[in-house]
Amino acid sequence: MENRSLGQSLKVDERRQLLHRGLKFAVFGVPLLALGLTINSSVLMTDAGYSYVHQNNMTGELDVFTEPGIHFRMPFLSKITQYDQVITVSFGNNMGEDFYQRLDPVQVRFADTYIGQIPVTFRFKLSNDPEAVKKMHREFRNNSNLIDALLVKNARNVTVITATQYTGEEFFQGGLNQFKSKLGDQLREGIYSTERRQVEIEQIDLAPVGIQQSNGNKLEKTKQLVWKTVPITDKSGHTIRQENPLQQYGIQVTQVTIGDPQPEKQLDQLLADKKRLVADRIRAIQEQETSKAQAETEQLRKEIQRTREVQDAQRQKELAIISQQKDVAVARHIAEREIVEVEKTKHLAEVEKEKELAMAEANLAIQKANALSAEFEAKAIIAKGRAEATILKEKYAALGANREVYLAELNRDVANVLYNNLQNFKVEMPQNYVGGSSDGALKSNLDVITAFGALGVMDQTQKITKQ
Repeated sequence: MENRSLGQSLKVDERRQLLHRGLKFAVFGVPLLALGLTINSSVLMTDAGYSYVHQNNMTGELDVFTEPGIHFRMPFLSKITQYDQVITVSFGNNMGEDFYQRLDPVQVRFADTYIGQIPVTFRFKLSNDPEAVKKMHREFRNNSNLIDALLVKNARNVTVITATQYTGEEFFQGGLNQFKSKLGDQLREGIYSTERRQVEIEQIDLAPVGIQQSNGNKLEKTKQLVWKTVPITDKSGHTIRQENPLQQYGIQVTQVTIGDPQPEKQLDQLLADKKRLVADRIRAIQEQETSKAQAETEQLRKEIQRTREVQDAQRQKELAIISQQKDVAVARHIAEREIVEVEKTKHLAEVEKEKELAMAEANLAIQKANALSAEFEAKAIIAKGRAEATILKEKYAALGANREVYLAELNRDVANVLYNNLQNFKVEMPQNYVGGSSDGALKSNLDVITAFGALGVMDQTQKITKQ
């Protein structure tokens, strides 16, 4: 019994301690928790890329924070709404970055009632003006409503309206870039005020294929009447625009990107048929040009053949005429040559007679001249002989009168001549002599060889002796 009472008293003590601890924690822990929750609810930490709207429920005031930092707010009695400063809305472009909206491509109807699917992406930038952000917050209350109710609907509406300003063929045959420019312009500045009327479109196309057409690749302008939505302009020529719903909130369109548009089946078939017709047209033009070139080549070949035959006939005719003219010329030449020969013979005979007469007259004159010359020559010889005799006589008379002087001069002249001719003259006696019999002649060749051998031995002996 005592043990049981002891256990019960211990349990009572433990319960009292636990109750004491709980009361202590409640006294100190709850205020601390309340203080922590109050501090956390009174501090707002903002991040870059977001705009925050702080709504004070006590006073009803709105505060806007667009920069990162730490801000104070009314604890427990305020509401924070977060908006993305840059919002991307995508229609049909589901690849790439993480878009806020992944919607189906925009279905548009062109001016010629054809339908197309246009994938397009828009990037919007919210204003940093607190008043514009407050106005946007009062009307849309949160980021999702802003995207769904304003950005998506406005982007889709402008895309559809812009498509009505183009025909399906015009859009898919090169008008995509212009469509993109008009779409971005209307999103930024406001939608054009338009009216539907019939307009004339001027197109440049290949000229029709025909027999009378010489150039199948020639381009010509064609005109076509179509119903289109045309912008209305004022008196000064400026386009009249409707109010831009984004402008009142300061929202800017920073980028418009268009993907690969897809036409409806009928339009796609029309474009394919037109492409095939263009290919058939080009093929027909090429075949026509080929046939035309072949015909022109054949015609040219026949013209060349005919010209060659005409030239051959003309050449044969000219050769016959030339041959006849040659025969006539040869006959004329022969006759003229015979006449010339006769005239030449006659002239030569006359010249020969004149020559003989002239020679006879010349010989007579020569003989007369020779006779006179001989007579004068004889007289000259006689006169010359007499003069030379007289001179010689006088010369010898002078020399006889001066005989010693004349002999001395002769001796002097002889001595000078001998001195000039014999001053380098040297006479040496022979060292050896070879003799034969008493008359000095060698009797045989052997004697001659023996004598020359002996002279050679003596010459070698003399050289050795000098050494």
